[in-house]
Amino acid sequence: MEKFDKLSGIAAPMPLVNIDTDMIIPKVFLKTIKRSGLGVNLFDEMRYDRQGNEIPEFVLNQPAYREASILVAGDNFGCGSSREHAPWAIADFGIRCVISTSFADIFYNNCFKNGILPIVLPEAERDALMEDAEKGANARIEVDLEAQTVTSSDGEVYHFEIDSFKKHCLMNGLDDIGLTLEKAAAIDTFEEKHATERPWV
Repeated sequence: MEKFDKLSGIAAPMPLVNIDTDMIIPKVFLKTIKRSGLGVNLFDEMRYDRQGNEIPEFVLNQPAYREASILVAGDNFGCGSSREHAPWAIADFGIRCVISTSFADIFYNNCFKNGILPIVLPEAERDALMEDAEKGANARIEVDLEAQTVTSSDGEVYHFEIDSFKKHCLMNGLDDIGLTLEKAAAIDTFEEKHATERPWV
């Protein structure tokens, strides 16, 4: 998993509340177990019409936000089903950070396992960043995970809280497999000892 330290990028404003995982990646795209290739279908039913043509009004179809790496979203982002395909699609599109006032618990935890930083801010601060994001591609937001800050394009700094363990994992690029592999030497030692002491197993 890619490490997350600092991010400076275009932020796309998405003020809708209760954006659920079926809106993020519709169930028709859940047939794959690959983490790649889902970005093109991110927010599929909002991005495309029934003929598969882009809907120009949708934020990620607008020229200013096609390269967005940050999403500033409405309340309760990621509610609905627990599908891990939702953060897969977000990450595959290129978004590495989602800022909101609240997240669904399962989605929130799945973000960390897929290299995405979900940031919870008070409503007034989120709204200020939403307004900043609406300026377009020239307004870049900076996220510093080590310092736990978000800096708007005009220099306003907002501090966010994060669990220290989740922060450690994200900064070191450790998903569940990576955490296990950190213990590889201890696991090998145990297996060798186990084989010596219980050769019949």
